Amino acid sequence: MSIFEKAKAKAEELLGRAEQVYGESHGDAAATAAGEAHIAEAEAEEEALERREHPHRSDDDGLAGAR
Repeated sequence: MSIFEKAKAKAEELLGRAEQVYGESHGDAAATAAGEAHIAEAEAEEEALERREHPHRSDDDGLAGAR
């Protein structure tokens, strides 16, 4: 993961948070939804970059289906 890709994803997340706050404070549902979409997209991009950087790392604790 390059530092530029990570910075771009973080900037996109911050833009989304600003748009969401603007929408909430001004009663603009469209801006709020667009902000939430930017946040989700940026978080997904960050996760994809992490998986690319650490392909063998997993959140699986090995307990799936354990009783």
